[in-house]
Amino acid sequence: MTNFNSAGVPMVSQITYKTWDLFKKPPAAVLPAIARAIQADGDFMDIRTDKASGTISAIQEVTGSGRPQLLKVTTRKQPTGTRVDIAFTVQPGQMSPEGAVRTALCDFLDSAR
Repeated sequence: MTNFNSAGVPMVSQITYKTWDLFKKPPAAVLPAIARAIQADGDFMDIRTDKASGTISAIQEVTGSGRPQLLKVTTRKQPTGTRVDIAFTVQPGQMSPEGAVRTALCDFLDSAR
């Protein structure tokens, strides 16, 4: 939670919520665990995992507007393990409660422990 931040103005501009963490596991172990957590969350669809690039992308469409929110997970090998960055982007004119987003993103990271 200490690495969580957000940028943007609700309802006026795009809002991007971000967080990151370090793991002592290789990307090949971290990526599938996070993908399973995203799938288990139930709010995301079109979940795509690219093992070669170490990324996960997913969309969330809960408003019925046809303007999805985007989730992007990136893993990068580090000398002592893996760094995972997660970004969740909400379109201009839409809102997502910061507390709920923070909890979800942190839960996704915790799934890789």
